[in-house]
Amino acid sequence: MKKVAISILLTAALLTACGKSGVSMDHSGMTKEASSSQAGNVQAQFKLSSDKTLPNQDTTITIKIQDKNGKAIDKFDTVHEKQMHFIIVSKDLSFFNHIHPDYKGNGEFTVTTQFPTAGEFKVIADITPTGMGAMNKSQWITVQGNAPAPKAIEPDAILTKVVDGKEVTLSVDHLMANMELNLNFNIKNAQSKQPITDLQPYLGAVGHVVILTQDAENYLHVHPADEKASGPDAKFMTTFPHSGVYKIWGQFQQNGKVFTVPFVVKVP
Repeated sequence: MKKVAISILLTAALLTACGKSGVSMDHSGMTKEASSSQAGNVQAQFKLSSDKTLPNQDTTITIKIQDKNGKAIDKFDTVHEKQMHFIIVSKDLSFFNHIHPDYKGNGEFTVTTQFPTAGEFKVIADITPTGMGAMNKSQWITVQGNAPAPKAIEPDAILTKVVDGKEVTLSVDHLMANMELNLNFNIKNAQSKQPITDLQPYLGAVGHVVILTQDAENYLHVHPADEKASGPDAKFMTTFPHSGVYKIWGQFQQNGKVFTVPFVVKVP
């Protein structure tokens, strides 16, 4: 079957940030966001295993990382235990998946996944080419069929959600654009209301947070201020680049199971 190759060359990095000045924390210290020139020298080819991608069927995605001349970039830093974090979201941001492609060498990663419905999805490859800093490359893809009606992206009136028996409350010290701020996820048992203090490391940290603007054009992958925390609080620092509506996904692990908690906020 014929394969379709989708290539994208970004002239500047989208936002990949944790904390002040777009800095992302890893175990070895601080990994800075790639400069515009560094990111502009990197391109990603996204190739799907079928020319007709269908919902609820296995689809293998191959991602080739190259320089602007088409030469493979073959060395990547390991950030939170992985050389690539791969995010998939639906256009209305109602679907979210955070997976990790296998590195095959010579700049090539592969991952097999399924899309839940027809419609448009954005795939985001979050990488740190060695010596360049953190960056991400993305592409919209279309899954064939009758797409469901999009769900509205509405800011949450109350920032408390119950997921998998956990009651999670998000608090923000000052919700403003262009200012470093603290995000705190407080996690308790939804029935007993007792604090949960036995969170397990997920990819080497107490949790991970992914943030997207409403149009999915600005992306932030945020790591915790205290990676070794175990609850009930998980604290993160970030900066929203501009006013608008953002969707936030917090991911944590307890008893060997990862749970994902979504919130929508409006940043003044």
